[in-house]
Amino acid sequence: MNAFRALSLACVLLLIASGVNAAGVTLPAHERVELANGTVLLLIEKHDVPLIGLEAVVRGGAVSDPDGLGGMASLLAELMQHGAGRRDAAAFAGAIAAVGGKLSVLAGLEGIYVSADFMARDAELMIELVADLLQRPLLAADQLEKLRARSINLIKAAKGSDPGELLPAYGNAFLFGDHPYGNPVGGSESTLANISHEKLRQYYEEQVGGDRLIISVSGNFNTVAMKARLEKAFAGWRPATMPLPAPTAADKQTGRRVLLIDKPGATQSYFWLGNIGVAADYAKRAELSLANTVFGGRFTSMLNTEMRVKAGLTYGARSTLQQPSQPGAVVISSFTETGTTVEAIDLALKVLGRLRDAGIKEDAVNSARNYIMGQFPPRLETARQLAAQFAMLEQYGLDVAYINDYGAALSAATSESIAAAIGEIYPAPENLSFVVIGDAGLIRENISRYGPVTEMSIKEPRFR
Repeated sequence: MNAFRALSLACVLLLIASGVNAAGVTLPAHERVELANGTVLLLIEKHDVPLIGLEAVVRGGAVSDPDGLGGMASLLAELMQHGAGRRDAAAFAGAIAAVGGKLSVLAGLEGIYVSADFMARDAELMIELVADLLQRPLLAADQLEKLRARSINLIKAAKGSDPGELLPAYGNAFLFGDHPYGNPVGGSESTLANISHEKLRQYYEEQVGGDRLIISVSGNFNTVAMKARLEKAFAGWRPATMPLPAPTAADKQTGRRVLLIDKPGATQSYFWLGNIGVAADYAKRAELSLANTVFGGRFTSMLNTEMRVKAGLTYGARSTLQQPSQPGAVVISSFTETGTTVEAIDLALKVLGRLRDAGIKEDAVNSARNYIMGQFPPRLETARQLAAQFAMLEQYGLDVAYINDYGAALSAATSESIAAAIGEIYPAPENLSFVVIGDAGLIRENISRYGPVTEMSIKEPRFR
């Protein structure tokens, strides 16, 4: 689902930062150029293999979706790949395949992301295709109809077969309410159905333009020549006609409240417990990464050990952190048999309370530190991975020191400094939004113990 890919993008800063310098790796030198129209170019030469990776970010994303038209940025991102410039959908895909390249576009919470991998000899074609899909997409009405129907059907399929996929959409909509971070990236059945060809073209003019664009390129090229190519291709692109959305920080949840999504006959309950956490620029990123690794970020985490290994209540439990430009959600999620819904939720709350009260012991800190050191350096191996990292740093206004100084911060983190971060990040068990998908007839009375219950049917074509 696009929402989950978006979630992965929203977390990429944390994941990459967690290991780069821990293994003695620093980001390579790069050149930054800002064109007259506001487009930012980031150029990173990497001559070890004859490849070029590109990551382009159009700032905006789901936070810029018009009211009642959720999923607009996501549909636009998909449609951009189905014909641009002088190529229809088949010719566009064929041009990529003919040279063995890769090119994809997806929407996230705060951006539309273009990712490309090509041989260095095909750099001109890569730039042409990216420039076409951004500046001259065909946005064909018949393709829109197909993609919109597909997106709606994917949501319906998830409701029928794996509703746990939809927990982030329900959860963020409930936690954030009318705040832009409550917009499901992929939209809902009802909002997608409202998106017409005319409205999508209007959205493209209003929310996509050169003043929103970041282009990061890494690989086997000459910086002077690549800069000239990119300037020629993008310097004349017009600006978006509407201002870039600037979300403010949402208020943290105080007290408890429950959203129950009724799925009659469900044999399992899926639950999501969350509150507002921290943003991408959170200073204690080493402590944050260590804490989340121990709490719910790996198989041997506290949550998974207690809920799966010891209690046998689930096949998996985890904690996730969303860190966009303003504080995102900090979440515990899992699933269990309908009859053990309350037992599983109570155990998750108990483990959360233990994390806040007792912190993390030094041996667990050392284990998590070693885990991070071994897991994350490969995320910066390829040209496109490097390009994506520089683009993300630019998008969130972060200096390369965010990566290069991370190893020292990771090594310096102690149980005491992590405990302080835990108190700032992880909510008290009495301050949470609860989202539960399950058979309401069987669990309604029991889960009312957690707070006032709002109920909706899973058949409703919306997430809030």
